[in-house]
Amino acid sequence: MTLVCAPVVATTVEEMERDMAKAKSLGADLVEIRLDFLRHFQPDIDLPRLISNRPLPVLITFRPNWEGGQYQGDDSTRFSVLRSAIELGAEYVDIELKVAEKFISTIPDNRPDNFKLIVSSHNYEFTPSCEELSDLVARIQATGADIVKIATTALDICDVARMFQVMVHCHAPIIGLVMSERGLMSRILAPKFGGYLTFGKLDAEKESAPGQPTITELLDIYNFRQITADTKVIGLIANPVKQSKSPILHNKCFKAVGFSGVYLPLLTDDLAKFLDTYLSPDFVGFSCSLPHKVTAVRCCNIVHPVAMSIGAVNTLIRRPYDGKLVGFNTDYIGSISAIEDGIKGSSAKGDAVSPLAGRLVVVVGAGGAGKAVAFGAAEKGARVVVANRTYERAVTLAKEVGGQALSLAELATFHPEEGMILANATSLGMYPNVDGTPIPKEALRFYNLVFDAVYAPKVTRLLREAQESGVSTVSGVEMFVRQAMGQFEHFTGMDAPESLMREIAMKYT
Repeated sequence: MTLVCAPVVATTVEEMERDMAKAKSLGADLVEIRLDFLRHFQPDIDLPRLISNRPLPVLITFRPNWEGGQYQGDDSTRFSVLRSAIELGAEYVDIELKVAEKFISTIPDNRPDNFKLIVSSHNYEFTPSCEELSDLVARIQATGADIVKIATTALDICDVARMFQVMVHCHAPIIGLVMSERGLMSRILAPKFGGYLTFGKLDAEKESAPGQPTITELLDIYNFRQITADTKVIGLIANPVKQSKSPILHNKCFKAVGFSGVYLPLLTDDLAKFLDTYLSPDFVGFSCSLPHKVTAVRCCNIVHPVAMSIGAVNTLIRRPYDGKLVGFNTDYIGSISAIEDGIKGSSAKGDAVSPLAGRLVVVVGAGGAGKAVAFGAAEKGARVVVANRTYERAVTLAKEVGGQALSLAELATFHPEEGMILANATSLGMYPNVDGTPIPKEALRFYNLVFDAVYAPKVTRLLREAQESGVSTVSGVEMFVRQAMGQFEHFTGMDAPESLMREIAMKYT
């Protein structure tokens, strides 16, 4: 079982003791005491106190500044402290590869049976090649380490693949982690690729290295204890991605229906490179969001006709029998059905034809989501107007759906008729830029209904101002749930648990 280790990075012994207790209550398996973070460290007093009062097995680290730590003293003092930690019963001690042989020569051969020495290497600039990582593993093993630890830095999410490759071929216990948000996958998938442990911080403010998830995220969102070598990997390819609630939604639903998969946020810069790197059949499918939905069409071997017509893909499935990528678009159904139900809820029009038929729909945005709304509305018989920051893109999309193009500035005075519908399909107003809106508040009175594809926050500035203007609104949460239902069924081959999805979406958005 891959262990969850909580780094304790407090500046006082008293706070460290509180943090160790908190780590245990959150479900950690061991704690890493970072002695180099202590402001006034008194080894003869503080070290015995911390080790004797530990509620969990302890890893003692006294990281020097030349390896990314806080300690600025000499090695002889540091070595003495680490030797004392072994004598006091610490289960693990971490020593850097650069000085490992020197340190090991100072400790007795008859170490306690439950003690393990971790020899570590940290690269805060990049992730080396597979050959260089393999050589690093061999050098660490040659020191007599019980556990190999290598931490590198991801400049691109594809860097993580090299760490995975080295981990699965390592014959010694290994901790292989890739730092930064682009390396998050390495921390969550440690059990799948044979990692000895991963680090989970106590809260957002207490990380010891870039990109660490919290213990709660590991255990409660990513279902870390259920991840095995056979777990299927699914995720959201986007940039930015950390604001997304899709990992919470899908992982809770996977667990509820008994599907052995984990859904990850995948901060991706180059979609084609990502898809060419992660070719394993265990990477079964992906959600695709800004800015990759249009590019995804070109990356697929097969594109569903609706997605091809729209010119955007938000769901990628790797066929298990031949590895080909198939692209779908569930934004189309998610957005259009949400808008239709919003219209039905605010009028008495019957169901014989779509309530969008004959209506004027102003779509803001000409990217993937904008294409889905524009094509969907046109197919339902609506007259479509496209407004976009880049006017030329608005013209292109408008021509494709037989509509009209506007610049964003023109939205403020556009009022050819009553009863219009506004659909924001841009990221304006999305967390963290919650003050963004595509249209001035005074222009909202021209509309009967306003839809916003943004769901984080649940009530955007656009929706709030529309409500204040007496206009009916449809939240992006509706589209989020409906498109996610379609994706869930593609990913798992199972019916989506709609009521659970709605409950989760309402709680977490």
